[in-house]
Amino acid sequence: MLLELNEDQRAMVNTVRQLSREKFKGRVHKWQDGTFPHENLKDLADIGVLGMAVPEEFGGLGLPVLDCVLALEEVAKVCYCTAMAAMSAMGAQNRIIANYAPRHVQEKFLPGVVSGDVILGICMTEPHAGTDVANYRTNTVVSGDRVVLTGTKTLISRADEAHCFIVFTRVNGVPGREGIGCVLVDPATPGYEVTARYHTMGGENLAEIQFRDVELPRENLIIESDGMKKLLTAFNTQRCMNPSVSLGLAEGAFEEAVKYTRDRTIYGKPTGSMQGIRWKLADMAREIEVARSMLYRAAASADPFPDPYLAALAKITVNEMALRVTSDALQLHGGYGFTDEYPVSHFYRGARYGTLGGGATETLKDLVGRRVHEHFPEDGFLSFGLM
Repeated sequence: MLLELNEDQRAMVNTVRQLSREKFKGRVHKWQDGTFPHENLKDLADIGVLGMAVPEEFGGLGLPVLDCVLALEEVAKVCYCTAMAAMSAMGAQNRIIANYAPRHVQEKFLPGVVSGDVILGICMTEPHAGTDVANYRTNTVVSGDRVVLTGTKTLISRADEAHCFIVFTRVNGVPGREGIGCVLVDPATPGYEVTARYHTMGGENLAEIQFRDVELPRENLIIESDGMKKLLTAFNTQRCMNPSVSLGLAEGAFEEAVKYTRDRTIYGKPTGSMQGIRWKLADMAREIEVARSMLYRAAASADPFPDPYLAALAKITVNEMALRVTSDALQLHGGYGFTDEYPVSHFYRGARYGTLGGGATETLKDLVGRRVHEHFPEDGFLSFGLM
């Protein structure tokens, strides 16, 4: 399957690449202590990147998932923290509002996403349950024209920066998957409290958030009970956004490794001229190309959300590839790769996130295995891959 980018996509990629290299590269170290990259997000908003996933009627570009993947990939080639921050404008939280929220909620938040004035967050993981969404304890009680949210979420991005959170919650205590919906929360609402902060090896901060009887208008309950299918369908977008960052990190590390092995000499010759090093570079290039093809195919399947099987396969493949390629790139730098003066260590640390967020590798392997077990057709892979 040959996927050729059109002229608009190529122009967009080149614009984001130029911005990332000219402005973001020199700022990478500014964000390693958890400082949020507002400056970089403003630059991305100015060239339209933050509005790529927002429908045109709200001031965005209304572009496909693949275009968002291409943009995040270019940002991640330079700065992990900026790519993760930009994902908030393209990922599941934006898609849930754009596809499921009432019109007035869309009008309130989406134009601000385009300009960079509104940052979105999403709250899924709980201290006792990450993958096991059906056992979430966070609960929203509906009472007339008001709802009251109670519970705890953890490992949440943008807890101090987001203007709005999409919170996965049980509704009226209904058990199991059937009881899951989502509510929109303004962090300024009484009862919202950040109770713990965690600094990550990638540089960004995560947090634990408690909702202590947070009272909200009834209209903030965007999806009520039996909304799990809608929520997870939208979340398949995240399973393309996450690996797009991993892909960019692997490519950025690979580019640094090629440059280093051209400049570094041993026994009077560039290290890249040695067969063992050339073979390692060949394996890295092969892995990147295979993973990119899988990710682009998954992203291109979106209508409006990616196929869950293809998205899961792509995420597993790209995330695992990025771990290997960034590690090999660091190894090719020798001892210098272990220092922060060389960018390869930044790529290596960021790549470690991919297999953990947006659905752990083990969870997605189970999803893929279950689909194969239940639906693999008698006439084989071709039919299965086109389902």
